[in-house]
Amino acid sequence: RLHGVGARQPFVHRRTLDAATFGHAARQRLLDGDFVPDTERPGWTGWCDAALARVDRAYTQLAGMRRLRLHGDFHPGNVMWREQGPHVVDLDDACNGPAVQDLWMLLSGDAAAMREQLAHLLDGYRVFRPFDERELALVEPLRTLRMIHHSAWIAERWTDPAFPAAFPWFGSAAYWSQQASQLREQVEAMDDPPDLA
Repeated sequence: RLHGVGARQPFVHRRTLDAATFGHAARQRLLDGDFVPDTERPGWTGWCDAALARVDRAYTQLAGMRRLRLHGDFHPGNVMWREQGPHVVDLDDACNGPAVQDLWMLLSGDAAAMREQLAHLLDGYRVFRPFDERELALVEPLRTLRMIHHSAWIAERWTDPAFPAAFPWFGSAAYWSQQASQLREQVEAMDDPPDLA
């Protein structure tokens, strides 16, 4: 239902979830702001660049895919269940993008578990609107963009005293080393994506 409304017209004053905005621009903000410590910069930058090359390739292969207005951060924590049914909250990340963005964060577990969950999810989704299964190739690229964008999101708010208090590990070498490791894992996942179909 959310996507049925979202497909009518795009957002005019919100971002589009793509590699340029959520990946390359986010990467550049982090580097320009000197948020990545010098000791971790080569490793993080190398894996970030390798990951973004794969994200770019995935988006190129799906050039012309349909974009619609999305929730953008649609995970189980943003769905409140009431007697009347589900109530969707936290729309501050709403953006234009592929429909699969609002589906992949509902999946968890290994590839077999996610495949089963996705089958049930798409059965319900297709009651309301069609789903282009080619978009499943974007699950790992979108996960990668979310990781990079999240770090940039924290960095953009770093002058707010609440953020250093809430994310005290953000500037540490350990954080950026972990981010580099996770980006390496994303490169591997994009090179050998799980079969979700």
